[in-house]
Amino acid sequence: MKSILIFAGLFSLNTLVFAEPNPNQFIDSRAQAMVEVIRNNQSLYLSDPELFKAKINEIFEPMVDFRRVGASVMGKKFYLAATKDQRQQFIATFRTSLLDTYSSTLAQWGDQTIETIYPDSLAFDQTEDVHQNLITSNNIYPITYKVRSDGEGNWLIINIIVNGVNLGLTFRNQFQALASEHDNDINEIINHWTSDANL
Repeated sequence: MKSILIFAGLFSLNTLVFAEPNPNQFIDSRAQAMVEVIRNNQSLYLSDPELFKAKINEIFEPMVDFRRVGASVMGKKFYLAATKDQRQQFIATFRTSLLDTYSSTLAQWGDQTIETIYPDSLAFDQTEDVHQNLITSNNIYPITYKVRSDGEGNWLIINIIVNGVNLGLTFRNQFQALASEHDNDINEIINHWTSDANL
């Protein structure tokens, strides 16, 4: 299950993404591109893991609004209490750890299919849900991406729900647990952060 969650990807400081006015097409095209990378580079992770990660991150990183997601993971209380430098440091730490875990986990996958469920309507709000199924040889896992428009025809992922598990909430709970463990010391939370849903 942990591998499924990470494969779904989560949560760039870079707000430039592939221009695509249809959020369903945006998610589908990026997901299919990552599937192709995985299928065509199965041996690369062992021979050159950094290059494998770079190939995955080239696709995945621009898809996610790490600034918005990072702020949500911190929660209003800690985000407001943190200094500007602490906010930036946590978001950078969250981004780096998630990308590393994500790309490393993808190396385990070589036989999967992504199916996007397209709605009938072509009218989109600023925030939309995009529904997919991750189909493996043994199971079908429903995935819901919550994406937000930047108002210029681009979309960024702000949350993902996989098989009923809300990753944004899971990471926020992880942040809260670290806060309790380290007496609400934001620097210590950052120092001990790892992007792992533990599921």
